[in-house]
Amino acid sequence: MNPIRLLHVTQGYFPGIGGTERLIQRLSEELVSQFGDSVTVYTSNCYSVEGFSDTRFPRMPAGKESLNGVDIRRFEVKTRLSRALFWPQRIAYRLRLPYHEWLRTAFHGPIIPGLANAIRAHPADVVAASSFPLLHMFTSLGASHASGRPCVFYGGLHPEDQWGFDRSIIHAAIQAADRYVAYSPYEARFVCERGASTDRVRVLPLGVDIAPFETANRDRMRHELGLSGDEPLIGFIGQVGGHKGVHTLLEAMPLVWKEFPESRVLIAGARARFAETIDRQISAWPKQFQSKVIRRYDFDERAKAALFAAIDVLAYPSGYESFGLAFLEAWAAGRPVVSCRRGAIPDVVRAGVDGLLVPFQDAVRLAAALAALVRNPAWARALGAAGQRKVRSQLTWDRVAARFRDTLTEVIGGTGSNAARC
Repeated sequence: MNPIRLLHVTQGYFPGIGGTERLIQRLSEELVSQFGDSVTVYTSNCYSVEGFSDTRFPRMPAGKESLNGVDIRRFEVKTRLSRALFWPQRIAYRLRLPYHEWLRTAFHGPIIPGLANAIRAHPADVVAASSFPLLHMFTSLGASHASGRPCVFYGGLHPEDQWGFDRSIIHAAIQAADRYVAYSPYEARFVCERGASTDRVRVLPLGVDIAPFETANRDRMRHELGLSGDEPLIGFIGQVGGHKGVHTLLEAMPLVWKEFPESRVLIAGARARFAETIDRQISAWPKQFQSKVIRRYDFDERAKAALFAAIDVLAYPSGYESFGLAFLEAWAAGRPVVSCRRGAIPDVVRAGVDGLLVPFQDAVRLAAALAALVRNPAWARALGAAGQRKVRSQLTWDRVAARFRDTLTEVIGGTGSNAARC
């Protein structure tokens, strides 16, 4: 099996924040270690997409480095250029003026002068870019095709976010790409219904590293979190963004506390701008409720497995997921999940088998599902065990990376595949 030369183009990379950042890192490292491929990542110097249009967010130095065999080049993002488009893109969108989709895309960025030339100059066999609706996706497609190389998209679409993803230019780009990787059958159907060729779409799930979860120390982490005994701990662990449903979880918790006043809730993850809203929501509560909330913003990544081990159930009431890596992490720790019956999530979480699903933004139904699992810990353990069996048998990164590589080698060789399609 000959090594391939792969160029990944993405909005961020470790220690950047987000599911796409984690995907590209683990996939890149696995391709290097398992197959001996040459992998380069072109990315921004921002920690999160919020930094593309807001100068207040910190950033990393631009330049080159190597990490775990992966060559990384961080490009400087011209944030002020994006910021200057704030009002023009809003007005153009409201009035549906010509090119409003391009203005919105440029505003979100990342605006990176020189990225297209760098892609054209790189000696990759294939260029793979992630994720929409960001500007570098279109840059990658144009530059790879201009230099005679195939382009693969890992789209990561959130179709429910119509403002972000209901853009004809996105679907035109998908139709022009050589392959499109959808993380779920739901996403595959969505792009095929909007013109993507079924022969070019592949359904590939994401993965998780099992080993850290098998050795995580639950008791030690619960002690660090200030828990004194076996009080139930409901946890949200992920990026604390407005689209993740953390505010709905907090609305649900007073209902849970009516039946289980000893239970606690953990909010842990990267502190996005929306964390300020969460903090205000908690501070408006009575003191006895505030004391039941544990916050762990920007925790050390090495503590993640122990945090999942410490909780009894993952509450992840997001409505905007292309897949949901947090589900896999909870299952790796043997924990059940509660999420929403929306978008791609029902393709990942099997309701009543490895988790529970409730309507999006329905705090009452969310509280009822959480209370049911607290009330019946044996059921909660059974759901978590089912999820754990699923990730161990199907969704480890070595297996997932091999499937991604099959798609990459397929497009390099110009051949067909038996991979799952629309």
